[in-house]
Amino acid sequence: MVELHPPTGPYDSGFLDTGDGNRIYYEQLGNPRGKPALNVHGGPGAGAPRRPTRAWDPERYRVVRFDQRNCGRSTPHASDPAADMSLNTTRHLIEDIERLREHLGIERWLLNGGSWGATLVLAYAQQHPERVTEIVVPAVMTSRRSEIDWLYRGAGRFHPEAWDRFRDGVPEDERDGDLLAAYARLTEHPDRAVWARAAADWLAWEDAVVSNEPNGVPGMYSDREVDARIAFVRICAHYFSNGAWLEEDQLLRNAHRLAGIPGVLVHGRHDMGCPVQTAWELAKAWPDARLHIVEDSGHAGSEAMQQVVRSAIEEFKDR
Repeated sequence: MVELHPPTGPYDSGFLDTGDGNRIYYEQLGNPRGKPALNVHGGPGAGAPRRPTRAWDPERYRVVRFDQRNCGRSTPHASDPAADMSLNTTRHLIEDIERLREHLGIERWLLNGGSWGATLVLAYAQQHPERVTEIVVPAVMTSRRSEIDWLYRGAGRFHPEAWDRFRDGVPEDERDGDLLAAYARLTEHPDRAVWARAAADWLAWEDAVVSNEPNGVPGMYSDREVDARIAFVRICAHYFSNGAWLEEDQLLRNAHRLAGIPGVLVHGRHDMGCPVQTAWELAKAWPDARLHIVEDSGHAGSEAMQQVVRSAIEEFKDR
């Protein structure tokens, strides 16, 4: 068993000006002279953790984490109707990561991110493989339209009553069409009460998807303050209604670009939101990756899943 390290908070924080009106919040934890590692949050729009880290050896790692555009402490916040969402795409986020690397004077770094974070980590690494030392991914997601359709439609086979409520959250004449685009339009409505209601309906569905997992937590998605809920849903709907601006199968098709980069993929057998099939396909397409399927885990994770992730982080700290 890999022991947790003492709680470690940031030794540095700041804002990165992207030049287009956005300011990206970032912070650094651990040893300024340690091995650089970038922790990428999920969502999209969930924001970076506010709590100290215990997974990373503070003597050996220099951990960077940041709030992606329009969420967390980055500005403008997506709960502000004036925030221009056209300036928030996968391409923008990849450019932000590269800009942050240059700003911090880092040559190469380990990448860590799960769920949407996995998509962003893989997209960045395939575009800048020379900047990546290793990759650790808990909860594999490549944001294919087929994966998105499963999460917001197919999984309704297991929770039909919850999915009906999710569908009924949009106007009646849009319920048989593109639900995610309909929700995206609701989050742009001039009446804040309308998009607050839409956010609540969206998050109730996200909660339902993980509700039967071995370690599912009630209110896992909806248990956040109002502005954070609104921003999360506005960003999610914006990304997923656009297929994350990725071609179908793009990240699997281009997995050969990761050749030579060691990877550890960790996925829960019972992950209802991101079925294990995607992790399996990625592991077959990326010869330098090892896949660990955790039998007692879903999307919410488990102690066993955390142990595998921590073991990989420990393994790579001296590499």
